[in-house]
Amino acid sequence: MPTTYPTEPLIVLDFETTGLYPAKGDRIIEIGAVLIREESIVDRFQSLVNPGFLVSREIETITGISNTMLSEAPPAAEVMASFLKFLDTRPLVAHNASFDKSFLEAELDLLDKKRPLNFGCTLQVARRLYPDVINYKLETLIRYKEIPVNSQFHRALADAEMTAKLLVKIIADLKSQFGFESIPFDLLKKIGKMNKELAFDLLLKEAEESRNNQIGMTGNLFG
Repeated sequence: MPTTYPTEPLIVLDFETTGLYPAKGDRIIEIGAVLIREESIVDRFQSLVNPGFLVSREIETITGISNTMLSEAPPAAEVMASFLKFLDTRPLVAHNASFDKSFLEAELDLLDKKRPLNFGCTLQVARRLYPDVINYKLETLIRYKEIPVNSQFHRALADAEMTAKLLVKIIADLKSQFGFESIPFDLLKKIGKMNKELAFDLLLKEAEESRNNQIGMTGNLFG
């Protein structure tokens, strides 16, 4: 693989939350994010977030984040101000991105800081690329792709880092299996929305079109 190439820096993020439904009042309790460029993590963001109320024992058990820890954490407004600076205007990737997108939108609404969010989803791309996997949980895909695990699942920064490593594998597999020369971010999003039953043929078609339209293409992911 070449050592220099046009690359679109992007943010891979993960949230730990008080529950599943921001519309019902659930909030973010931890943010983890990494800036990835040319297949490497070049910067990180991590913070606990005080949601303003106690979390359940179930959430404490799943995440390892206690109410004592959260009582000492900064409030959401303070954390989000720093996090938005970290995000800048870069594309975003998450595993099961609809979940993280809904929570980020909810927090931005509370702060009256609405902004367009450009999300890609490793879970949805994996569904098209790896049709025989037993399930598409992050842990399952990490083991399926034999990615070393050296940290705890269900902590935001660790999950963001593992999602970033999965993304690198996904990009490599799209290139090797289908002959893509490059993967612009918009193409990554398009793959995640393909008809799952027709994905193989559609990926071959997209790869051929990608090879025929290389001139002037910028913002490619890892190549």
